[in-house]
Amino acid sequence: MHNNQENWDNLINDFKFYLKLEKSLSDNSVESYIRDVKRLAVFSVERNKCAKEIDLAFLNSFLDNLEKINPKDEIDLLLSARSQARIISGIKAFYFYLIQEELITEDPSTLLESPKIGRKLPEVLSVHEIDLMQSVIDLSKPEGHRNKAIIETLYSCGLRVSELTGLKISNLHFKEGFLLVTGKGTKQRIIPIGERAIDDILFYMEHYRKDLKVHEEFLDILFLNRRGKQLTRVMIFTIVKNLAKEAGITKNVSPHTFRHSFATHLVEGGADLRAVQEMLGHESIITTEIYTHIDREYLKQVVNDFHPRGK
Repeated sequence: MHNNQENWDNLINDFKFYLKLEKSLSDNSVESYIRDVKRLAVFSVERNKCAKEIDLAFLNSFLDNLEKINPKDEIDLLLSARSQARIISGIKAFYFYLIQEELITEDPSTLLESPKIGRKLPEVLSVHEIDLMQSVIDLSKPEGHRNKAIIETLYSCGLRVSELTGLKISNLHFKEGFLLVTGKGTKQRIIPIGERAIDDILFYMEHYRKDLKVHEEFLDILFLNRRGKQLTRVMIFTIVKNLAKEAGITKNVSPHTFRHSFATHLVEGGADLRAVQEMLGHESIITTEIYTHIDREYLKQVVNDFHPRGK
């Protein structure tokens, strides 16, 4: 058993090295792949199987038992079809690596089928519902104005939760009216910010943040907890969930709901899809299309109405 665990650990470490150096993946992508292969390793070691002994039937058995493995995993509390597809992708990448390194001769994951992923879109909040969530914030509490600024920034700028928690004071360019945000793969982009969000952030900085004893490593981080440290993703989720509940909103609201609402409201107001893509930081316009409910019939209509060859 011990040797088997050691064998898995060595293979996973080598796989991690391969992903970083040869595939040049971001740290987040590498960690995602490694986390998924570690799930398989746990399942295999318990059954005294090494990576080279695994066949398709064993992999299917692993997928059937996914919910019993790491049930407290923060990332996949609910193993949706999307989560399972991602795990399968990680396993396929791992076995592709083993084949390349000639550590195995047959790939057991070749016929592994990913679940079909539907176009299930997040909920969209109306402007009234967002205002309602802000109206229930207790502004007499020290963190009240911080939470109000967080909600307004999420909605006004369409930020990912990781972009919000990592937002730096040195990247706030209020005179010019924009933020500099570090997104996926450490790519930076410029996002316009409205007067309301600017006012809320400035008020938070003046009436809450300046009174905190800030840890040296977080001096440039905008949103902090009462101990002067950077807020975690989980804390942002908790703030949002609690406010939605207090406001009597029954929709499934998360920080990402504000990003989706930002994009949807822009497109409904007539914004150009490419501009929305730029602000969201999407590499592909197809991703933006999904987020903003633009269907193919609408795109065809645009060509028919406006392209010289469409008439």
